[in-house]
Amino acid sequence: MARSGGLLAGVTAVILVTGQIFATQAQAAPEPSEAVCEVSSAREPQRAQPEEAGFDADRLAAALAFAGSRNRLNVQIFRHNCLVGEGPGNARTGHLPWNVWSVTKSVVSLLSGMAAERGLLDIEAPIDRYLPPGLGDPARRAITVRNLLTETSGMRTGVITEGITGAIPIDPNSAVQALGVPLDHEPGTVFTYSQRTVDLLSYVLELALGEPLQEFAQRELFEPLGIARGDWYWARDRSGHTYGYAHLLIPPDDLAKLGLLVANGGNWNGRQIVAADYLSRATAPSPTNPCYGYLFWTGAGCAENAAFLPPDTYAMAGAGMQNVFVMPSLDMVVVWTGAFGNISRYGPAGTIQNTDELPHEFFRLLMAAFREPPVADPGPFIEPPVQADPDAYIDTGILLAVFGIGESAYPGCDVLACLGQPLAAPFSDAPPGCALLICLGNDPRTPGIRG
Repeated sequence: MARSGGLLAGVTAVILVTGQIFATQAQAAPEPSEAVCEVSSAREPQRAQPEEAGFDADRLAAALAFAGSRNRLNVQIFRHNCLVGEGPGNARTGHLPWNVWSVTKSVVSLLSGMAAERGLLDIEAPIDRYLPPGLGDPARRAITVRNLLTETSGMRTGVITEGITGAIPIDPNSAVQALGVPLDHEPGTVFTYSQRTVDLLSYVLELALGEPLQEFAQRELFEPLGIARGDWYWARDRSGHTYGYAHLLIPPDDLAKLGLLVANGGNWNGRQIVAADYLSRATAPSPTNPCYGYLFWTGAGCAENAAFLPPDTYAMAGAGMQNVFVMPSLDMVVVWTGAFGNISRYGPAGTIQNTDELPHEFFRLLMAAFREPPVADPGPFIEPPVQADPDAYIDTGILLAVFGIGESAYPGCDVLACLGQPLAAPFSDAPPGCALLICLGNDPRTPGIRG
């Protein structure tokens, strides 16, 4: 199933993955001899030895060493909520906020579900209900919240050109910019991976909440998990609206908590943070794409989910292979961050397109590390030829629209001003030490886990 994007856009390039899904053993319930842990809001998770979680310790160590040799800067393996394996660089990287790129989309999905559970957001409603009067034409105002969650807005996309102006960043107002592009399809009918439509969703969500999105996120989602406000940085565009498509910089140790929350059906030690029925829908295939739910990648062979993993696998996925893999039938969560690391015989183009090489080889080792491997050995990765068409990800009109030029420009919105409002300077939102990829430094204003 295809997944589109580019490094600067916060997504990886198209992947066409085929392969046999091997039979899995249902292991949602632990064996009597296996350790079971509780999720923890403390800084340190509960741990168990590999043998207590059904692994051979030496084979698990080999899988972790392989990941560490392939630009995986942080790797965490959880089984039955217990941390049973860590990458060799975790002590140096676990506390540092790292841009998780399009994993941010899945966080926006969680917040959307939380707002819906509180009656503040209607997922079936047209965004007309929430937008200010006069913003966008009737056709675009008829797009529903569900359309935005499933990437079926129907609006024209160009994921690299949509994302690069946020990475620089020069976007005047990404949500308003989204409303300016042509409507190519009837909303709800065609899946088209987009950056700005998720920015539009985060803006709609903020309007529905009646408060800044980041305040809601901290109070209702992060704080109960023990994620402090000083841990993370989430970039805003020059109008002050939080990006939805990418640019949440969060420490891997905190990202793992989000993965465990999702894996536990939204429940955190007895407190339901995200409604279980919402998560069930969010992590299930949508009608227009069997690999995509509500801003989650669903199923084996989708995005970086290796094709031989259990069919119930789903993931949060961002550029450069920032991933949270959840395998309910194995009661396992794997979290890793880094900068690509896959090997391709086709050079840089293959590295960008064929990102499934690294997870294939890693999960091949990880599945073999079980005392009783749950899947058959799929054999070495066989790399397909480069097939990506750069024109599928680049739309010059969307780039020119930032400067108020062309049919994709929203009237009255360009790099100088948007809808009569002055704009902040580029990078003015970033705290000390935070650049595009990471937050570093000892300045007390620099985000990161301390103590």
